Amino acid sequence: MAAEGTEELGNTEQLTNPSELYEPEVADLPGTDAKESAERGADGGDTGFTAGGEEEEEGDMPADFQRLWKLTSDNPQDFNSWTDLLQYCEQEGHMRACRQALNAFLLRYPLCYGYWKKFADLERRAGHINKAEEVCERGLKAIPLSVDLWIHYINLLLGTLNMNLPESTQRIRSVFEEAVAAAGWDFHSDRLWDLYAEWEKEQGNLNFMTGVYDRVLRVPTQLYNTHYEKLKAHLTSHQPRDVLSPEEYSKVRNEYKQSQIQAKKERSDISAEEEEERPPGEEEPADNGKDSEEAVQKMRELLMVSLEELYQQNEAEVRKRWNFEESIKRPYFHVKPLDRAQLKAWQSYLDWEIAEAENAAVDAEGAAVEGNEGSKQKCITGHNRVLILFERCLIACALYEEFWNKYVHYLAPHGLEEVRNVYRRACEIHLPYKHSIHLQWASFEEKHGNITEAQRILESLEMTVPGLAAVCLRTVGLERRAGRLDVAEALLKETVEKSKDNPQLHAFYSIKLARFLHKLCKSPSRARTVLQEAIELSPDNGRLYHNLLELEMSGDPRANGGEILQCVAKALAAPLSPKTKILFSQRGLQFAEDFGTTVQSVVSMYEEHQKLLKEHDGKRQAENGSNDDTEKMSKMDDASALTVPQTAPPTMPHVPITTPPPSMMGGDMSGSYGSYGSWYQQQYGGYGSYQNPWSQYNQYYPPS
Repeated sequence: MAAEGTEELGNTEQLTNPSELYEPEVADLPGTDAKESAERGADGGDTGFTAGGEEEEEGDMPADFQRLWKLTSDNPQDFNSWTDLLQYCEQEGHMRACRQALNAFLLRYPLCYGYWKKFADLERRAGHINKAEEVCERGLKAIPLSVDLWIHYINLLLGTLNMNLPESTQRIRSVFEEAVAAAGWDFHSDRLWDLYAEWEKEQGNLNFMTGVYDRVLRVPTQLYNTHYEKLKAHLTSHQPRDVLSPEEYSKVRNEYKQSQIQAKKERSDISAEEEEERPPGEEEPADNGKDSEEAVQKMRELLMVSLEELYQQNEAEVRKRWNFEESIKRPYFHVKPLDRAQLKAWQSYLDWEIAEAENAAVDAEGAAVEGNEGSKQKCITGHNRVLILFERCLIACALYEEFWNKYVHYLAPHGLEEVRNVYRRACEIHLPYKHSIHLQWASFEEKHGNITEAQRILESLEMTVPGLAAVCLRTVGLERRAGRLDVAEALLKETVEKSKDNPQLHAFYSIKLARFLHKLCKSPSRARTVLQEAIELSPDNGRLYHNLLELEMSGDPRANGGEILQCVAKALAAPLSPKTKILFSQRGLQFAEDFGTTVQSVVSMYEEHQKLLKEHDGKRQAENGSNDDTEKMSKMDDASALTVPQTAPPTMPHVPITTPPPSMMGGDMSGSYGSYGSWYQQQYGGYGSYQNPWSQYNQYYPPS
């Protein structure tokens, strides 16, 4: 049943104005639960009918319906559960169950045109012709490029309307025009054009039939050659007066007369005397409404010349697109993922069509100066072809976010409402659980001043996919940029409270709140309280201690010295990893060296740092194993014994530096700084590693 509902969906496309054809309605917006959607569907589900049209008692649902319905309600993204439910309802022939299931299913998967057809047939067989028409109209609003659904709708009208009434004929023709306007530019729309032309022929409107084929010959379709042959046979089988509109017939006949006059002027056997052979007062023979055989033949030749030119132009357009069309293997919608080759084929096709439209736009700009309307029309046609191809692509690739983003990027220069409509379709129908495109939509609305709509989008996303940090932070940022700092602070506080069950997430939001309070609210005390409370809940989270240390060090180091060293001590006493503790110890030692007020603080920090380093080295050696080190040393000794010793150049004996070089008072200060710099580099040049910088620190500050 799934295959039946999604087969050949690619024969369904054309939208010159997507914002009009995809105007959202209740049936198009899957924002509610499946049960609620079924209750407000086409029928509401309150009145049940059997397949024969007889009313049945309310609540009399099939035996397994509730079980299958619960499966779809629990996991609405499971396509197989939906198809099982629909197949069961169809087998049972239960009208109310079918309506409820189909309404809910099509709310989530509106591109499955086969199920719209099944729904309409279900209503028609039950005798509800108006409901069948409503179902078709809902389906066509959801997927206006579906050639199959348009044909199904037209056949429904042809089978139910009284064609003896003039308004019925007018309505059918109106629906045909809507169909070709929406889907007629699809590469596979040939069946729709043929049906339109044959219907006009059945009505005896041969000139209308000619107009239909003339229009389709301007559209690159798969069966373009067939249309050409049919139109050629049509023109040669009937009189030009019968197959052409009055305007076209008059134009062709005038061309024929002009050619005859020109031919007569060129003939040498025509003389002025022959022109005066007609008796005085006698006029030219009156036109009896019939063309001579010669005139008919000449007019047909003129028609064939223009037809051949039109055919050659269309064939050139078809040839450009043929390879792209051949590479598309699944033009219909399905939840199964497309392979990489198919995605690449759509990307390449779109890129090429966009490039063609851009070239046409450049030509139109140059021709606008010269007043050439033809180039302007080509520009409009190129833009429409890009729109149609995007709509075709977004049937097969509706579940792929990158194609929606590509469509938005293309439409951005053409109008805000078009972009907004694409975002709405993507987020509310096809990608309700993809948070990134929702965030892009919210940013789009905020960028263009629609703050209320951006808030609504983020709130809706939070309800659909609750608990996403990106959504929370984007909402906070939206309120902050709007100047509502109190609202942003309240949102962060609420999020911190809600995340207490998840220590890691609680720490993340606490850090965000602390930064907000410190940087924007200028309240370091409140920020300190937030971090301290988070540390009590997550004492093993090094990021909390790090942010608390940064908060303390951002102030005056002379005033906050005690708090900074206290923060370092708290981190060293916390159940953190040895490497993390070494980092905090190094930060504390660096602070004591740079800003400490007493030498004792530096010495104590140094001793603590050395203790941590020794503990870390001992654990590392224990993990690596002492046996490996012994074997390595023995191998090195053996290798050195076999190596011929080389005479090394004499070196000065190492003399440890016990005191810093004396300052050069009264001398060249640059020399003094240079000497101090070399000494400092010798002592602290390896500060990046934990042992080298402080290996001889006790020479200056011996332990007390």
